[in-house]
Amino acid sequence: MTVSLSAPLLVALLAAATAAAGADRPLRRRFRRPRLLQVLAVGAALVLVPANIAYGLASRSGAGPAADGTTTGVQVASLAVLGGLVGLCGVLRIAPAPARLPRRVLAVGAHPDDLELACGGTLLRLVDSGHEVHIMVMSHGGRGGDGNVRAGEAESAGRFLGASGIEVLDLPDTRLARHENEMAEAIERAIRRHQPDLIFTHSGNDQHQDHRAVHLATLRAARQHPAVLCYESPSVTAGFRPSVFVDISDQLDAKVCAVATHHDQRAKPYVGERQVRGLAAYRGGQARVPLAEGFEPVRMTVPLIEEQR
Repeated sequence: MTVSLSAPLLVALLAAATAAAGADRPLRRRFRRPRLLQVLAVGAALVLVPANIAYGLASRSGAGPAADGTTTGVQVASLAVLGGLVGLCGVLRIAPAPARLPRRVLAVGAHPDDLELACGGTLLRLVDSGHEVHIMVMSHGGRGGDGNVRAGEAESAGRFLGASGIEVLDLPDTRLARHENEMAEAIERAIRRHQPDLIFTHSGNDQHQDHRAVHLATLRAARQHPAVLCYESPSVTAGFRPSVFVDISDQLDAKVCAVATHHDQRAKPYVGERQVRGLAAYRGGQARVPLAEGFEPVRMTVPLIEEQR
């Protein structure tokens, strides 16, 4: 028994440790407290792999019944740890109940990282609940970084979020106000194509000229739409007053990972993990939940997230 179990246990322990150490994005996307899973899996492998090897060799060399008994104990402990990790994965897995009425959502942003920063947690929760999310970005963000790189990062982040569609336009960064008609027409086409039940866009209470321009273009394009919410960018003014909140306690780790997808912007202070978590905690305090994102409603006539009970 001792010899036959050694190889499978070593393989299983090494596989668990390797997967945990190298799968940061998938862990963040599917589990709460992904760092805990990584630490436990790697720590267990560091202790139990050498122990299995040492006692397995001792048993094979005929070191005696005591050594064989110790080896069996190590293997039992290894099996228990593996079982515990599997059970913990089940407990920490993010698995929201599917929506009774799946909805379509259109999220409109000015630059490649705007949506992840402002409403990434909400988009993640919507996708996880079975809703269909479409993303539209107006600019490659060439004035604030490498436009070619940032466009690709927007698509990568959108795929990580689970968006059904990602459209990145190439209107001039920092000069979107000159192209309000083009943006409004593009958003109108997206509304006709996707028939969204809910639209997210920038707030009018924002210091960035591109954000204000996208806000106005969206309001024009969605002038007959019954559900429009404005999200919080790092550049919002003190006039931003959210009254709609979404609990993103299960999605914050994944949101941090989505923001980190924008490597081109990693030097910007507002993309740091500490800042992202701090804002979520602040809005969570206002909403009386652990972590949240806040929105200003232009109009809101449908439940934001409707899940089975």
